[in-house]
Parts: sequence; structure tokens; C-alpha cells
Amino acid sequence: MARKMHLVAYLKTGPTAMHAGGWRHPQARLDDILEPSRYVALAKRLEEARFDGCFFADLFGLYDIHGGGFDAYVRNGGQISFLDPMVVLPVMAAATSRLGLGATLSTTLFNPYHLARSLLSLDVLSKGRVAWNIVTSATDLEAQNFGLEGLPEKNARYDRADEVVEAIMKLWNSWDPDAFVLDKERGIFADPSKVHYANYAGEWVRTRGPLSIPQSAQGHPVLMQAGASERGREFAARWAEVVFAAQRGKAEMQAFYTDLKGRTERYGRTARDLAILVQTSCVIGETDSIAEERKAYLDSLVIDELSLASASSSLGVDMTRYDGSKPIEAAMGNQGMQGTADLIRQYSSAEKVDFRQAAKHGTTNTLVGSPKTVADQLEDLFTSGACDGFILSPLVAPASYEEFCNSVVPELQRRGLFRTEYEGRTLREHLRS
Repeated sequence: MARKMHLVAYLKTGPTAMHAGGWRHPQARLDDILEPSRYVALAKRLEEARFDGCFFADLFGLYDIHGGGFDAYVRNGGQISFLDPMVVLPVMAAATSRLGLGATLSTTLFNPYHLARSLLSLDVLSKGRVAWNIVTSATDLEAQNFGLEGLPEKNARYDRADEVVEAIMKLWNSWDPDAFVLDKERGIFADPSKVHYANYAGEWVRTRGPLSIPQSAQGHPVLMQAGASERGREFAARWAEVVFAAQRGKAEMQAFYTDLKGRTERYGRTARDLAILVQTSCVIGETDSIAEERKAYLDSLVIDELSLASASSSLGVDMTRYDGSKPIEAAMGNQGMQGTADLIRQYSSAEKVDFRQAAKHGTTNTLVGSPKTVADQLEDLFTSGACDGFILSPLVAPASYEEFCNSVVPELQRRGLFRTEYEGRTLREHLRS
């Protein structure tokens, strides 16, 4: 069977996802951000287009790093998460039957039992369609919202994350698949010998179990991760079934792909156990020139202060005070995302501008052109060892998804690169098909 690419939609419960001017576009919907109908309609459209799934990026707080406050983010329409995705996802699950549904939750801020219980409950109710985007958190503000002084050191966060996932896997296997008996005559509901304690005790976390929830249709939620650092890559090689990759150039994508796939063998896994999806945005027009005009117009809506504020938030560094006198990693300390720093550095090198100037241009890999041109570029990356598919980030929500589903997906299907029907029912089955 010919290899098929995977498509996952990147979502936010706010006005914009990745583009600092996107919410100002005439096609951007702002009146229904807090309405269930927005998320129901989007879920249905993605399922009609046969996307593997979608997931919500999230922040446990309101960014206030840039300029020492949240003014730029609130005033200029930053990437604010207004709603808890764990409340939105059940609404989307009820309106669909195949679409995968992902939530971002932190191993640094939540304990294993809470994570295991919430995620597996949703996985059971959705009949095996849930993914957990595992993060270790990247800002002190999030830690402070959970009663901590600040974030632990980055490697220590990953050490804790390893233990959290180990504990959760034990909790998710509390019930054997055949534990239920449901014999009314004999009065036996389930077999106690097939329910198990976790009894997990590590350096960072402890949990006894058993979890009170049986296994889901796919066993347990799919594990997703986006770490780009050395420690993050090792974590992904051990645990991740989906990796959210964010390299800017084809050569960088291929290098990341080869490196990460090669690491999986050390953990008794194969390259097929891990789907690497590159974050991508698209500007589509009837012709290439029309698409370029649309991109130019969209970029004209950018508020420079918001672009810089977004970089401040992702890096954990107030870019109004960063003068480039020391490496950005030194300024980041325990905060920030290495992947963002790498992307900005790649742009800085390619465009011959300094780091601060590069930070204003965002970090999204954007493809521009007609449906055929965009499909050509996606096909090239997919077939050249750069990725297993794409995480589509909208520039204008929800119009970007409508345009992609209406024009690019049919082109990919005609080329035999993307499914025309779901072959399985669970998210894990989608990713393995």
C-alpha cells in the first residue's frame, strides 16, 4: 500500500494561532470564539476532509513577559487561550466519529493521576480518538499560577516528565481489556484479578492506583510531543507517537527527521512507531500571483509589537530588553522553547538580519501558491524524507482551514498522497495506516 501523508490541524481557543495580523483579516471570525458552534463546525469540516486529527495548543496563564506586562498581547490580539480545551474537546467529540482530538497538558504542573484520569475518560467516551500533547511548560508565569516559584531546570523537567509518563502508562493499564464479565445471574460485574495497582514510586512522582477507568478502544491516548532540544529529542524517541516538528528549511527538516527516527531503536521501537509532522501554514489563491497578493495583504495587517511580543513569549525573554550581547539561550535560562530559538536563528542566517529583527517575522513555515503549487511543495517534503505529514496552522481562522480542505486536500487525494476515506476508527489506527 502506498504511503499516505498525515494531516493534523493546529487549534487555539482564541483569535489567532500563528500570524500576528491574522485576526484583523476580513475573513477572520471573532464573534464566535466563545461559542460551541465554532468548534463543532470546525471539527466536522476537518473530519469531512479526512484529517487524522486536531489538537489545541494551550498556555496555563496569560503571557506577560514582553515589556513586563500583558498589554501588547491583550491590546493587539495575541495568542490567548480563552477556554480550557479539555472542556471544548468533548463538544467536538460528540459532533464527530473519526477525527482525532488532542489536548496540551503539562507534566510539570499536573500530577499523573489527574492527567491519566482526564485523558483516558475522554479517550473512552470518544471511542479511542484522543491524543495528549505532552509539554513540560516553558514559562515561569505558568509555574507561578500553580503555586511554584518558577520552573525547574529544563533537563529536570524532562526527568520528571519521563516519570510522569511511566506512572500514567501504569495507570492506563490498571484494567485488562477483558476485565468486564457483566454476568447478572452470577452477580459478577468484573473480574478483580484483572484490575491492578500501579504502585509507582519515582524521584519526582508517586501514585498508587488503580485507575477506575477501563482501557479505551485504542488502549490509551496517543502520545504527542514537540521538543527540539537534545533532551526533548530523547524524550520523543522514547515515548512519542506523533512529533510536532518546526524546522524552517527542507534540509533542516530532513536532518531532524533522520536524527529522530534513528533514535527510536534505542528504546525498542521502530521508525514506523513515530510520525513526524512539520508545522506548516498555507496561503492559497486561484493562481500563484493571487496567492502572493493575498500573502502581502495578510502581512500588511501585522502589528510589529505583537510579533515581537509573541517571540518574547515563546523564548521566555523580553525582546524589548534583549540587545544580542549574549546568546539567546543564556538569556532564556529555564524558560522558553529551544525550537523557537532555532527557527529564529535559521531565519536570521537565511535573511542576513540580526536575531531581534528575525524574531519579528514569526516562526511559521509558510507555503504560498495555487492549490497545485502548494500540493507540489507538500508532496516534495513528504517524499524526500523530510516528514510523514503536516500540522496545519491557520493564518486566518477558520478560513485557512476551509481553503485548504476545499482546494488542497482534493489535489492531494487525486495524487494518491492522502486518504479519501478513513480506514480505521481510532486515532492510532489513522496514524498507522
